Amino acid sequence: MQTSEYHMDTKYIFVTGGVVSSLGKGIISASIGKLLQARGYKVTIQKFDPYINIDPGTLNPYEHGECYVTVDGMETDLDLGHYERFTGIHTTRNNSITTGRIYKTVIDRERHGDYLGKTIQVVPHITDEIKRRMLRQDEKEEQLDFVITEVGGTIGDIESAPFMEAIRQLRWQLGRDAVCVHLTYVPYLKAAEELKTKPTQHSVKELQGMGIQPDILVLRTERHLDNALRMKVASFCNVDLECVVQSEDMPSIYEVPVSMQRQGLDAAILRKIGIPVGETPAMKPWHDFIQKQRSASREVHVALVGKYDLQDAYKSIRESLNLAGIYNDVKTKIHFINSENITAQNVASQLSGMAGVVVCPGFGTRGIEGKIIAAEYTRTHDIPTFGICLGMQMMVIEFARNVLGYKDANSSEMDTQTPHNVIDMMEEQKSITQMGGTMRLGAYECELREGSRVAAAYGKEKKIMERHRHRYEFNNAYQEEYEQNGMKCVGINPAANLVEIVEIPEKKWYIGTQFHPEYSSTVLHPHPLFMSFIKACIDGTAEA
Repeated sequence: MQTSEYHMDTKYIFVTGGVVSSLGKGIISASIGKLLQARGYKVTIQKFDPYINIDPGTLNPYEHGECYVTVDGMETDLDLGHYERFTGIHTTRNNSITTGRIYKTVIDRERHGDYLGKTIQVVPHITDEIKRRMLRQDEKEEQLDFVITEVGGTIGDIESAPFMEAIRQLRWQLGRDAVCVHLTYVPYLKAAEELKTKPTQHSVKELQGMGIQPDILVLRTERHLDNALRMKVASFCNVDLECVVQSEDMPSIYEVPVSMQRQGLDAAILRKIGIPVGETPAMKPWHDFIQKQRSASREVHVALVGKYDLQDAYKSIRESLNLAGIYNDVKTKIHFINSENITAQNVASQLSGMAGVVVCPGFGTRGIEGKIIAAEYTRTHDIPTFGICLGMQMMVIEFARNVLGYKDANSSEMDTQTPHNVIDMMEEQKSITQMGGTMRLGAYECELREGSRVAAAYGKEKKIMERHRHRYEFNNAYQEEYEQNGMKCVGINPAANLVEIVEIPEKKWYIGTQFHPEYSSTVLHPHPLFMSFIKACIDGTAEA
């Protein structure tokens, strides 16, 4: 392992983006992390977002995609999901920083009198706080070899200016211990039949105008770039040719690290910092995974029943289903079905051809009746069904209405007057009024019942830790009734005696989890519940 041969201080890699947003800085950051990790280095990745919200927890998924949750209960940007899926590291609240958190920290200190009456300014007070967080000076973690910092947004955004100034100062202070990787876009103009480098040149010029010279350029492109074009970019942007790397469209995001390694991105970073490059890691488990992905030809069709018709709104669920499919040697074809459009009359046609159904998480009343109708249909027609968080709660409500006979059963979130609040808020949370304060967030323990389907899925683990993001719980007053009528409470939080998992054993696969298993599914370790679910979908298809 190279780190044992070469003692070093922590090195810092800053990943910025230009031209347009959504180029895939998160995937590039995660790929760099994976490649350095494969060389034996201890790595972490963090995201600095320029928006003023404290975190994405109260943002509409249409605004920002899914809200990812760390083990310590921080609501974060979905890019942290990519970091964890690629590298397997556990991120925390210190891996996701927003402008809102930076300013709040500085303002709180000012109110406390820490600045001794000085005028508080963007430079140096805000930039100093950004630098402190980028250097992770509050962290008690063991020595890191690399800290990768991705800055959200695009160069030139007014919100990003303090972050760019902080990077400029750190580059000057850290010398060779810091590297800047800049991701830009090379568009193809169909009318001229040409790839255009001018947007990249302008983006780099803007970065240079802020006092930052990029060390490495990653060119996002839909067409292969020849060496002449890379040479042109290198000469116009003052970057070595070996440090101009292209990021072409790939069949899957999981092929990006392989492409980056092939082009020597990790080697270029090490050379820039002055670290011996050594041998290129084989990354056999990753390559084996890619091979499985490429060779999977059979398809399994899974419906996502939810209310957000946006790919990124259920990003981790989609990726978890895809990963489980690959390890089961199939391609998971995901079909989004808007729960607002599901009725008792059309549910059969809406779910036609589906080998399995995921009833999605969410908040609020919109679309819940459609989820309940879908849960009833899949239960009565024995279609493998996976309910996550609110999805699990809808399965519980459906069972109360149609099996227990409580036609007015509901969650007190949706109907405060329901006489059968089979889903309810915990007593200690009822007095909390601030949004976010009532949530159960982060990893909690769950004990699995011997002999249950979930216990079989998890294998030897009888106590598991899974991440939560919800306010309302299964009402234990009804537990005995559910058990007697066939819905078993097979996962319990030992500290608070809360029901975490329900299942109907007589069905092929009908399981609901109050937690979010999708947050802990990674490329090399797909989540056991998703693996078990996809296997049930395949088996059901084979029987049909």
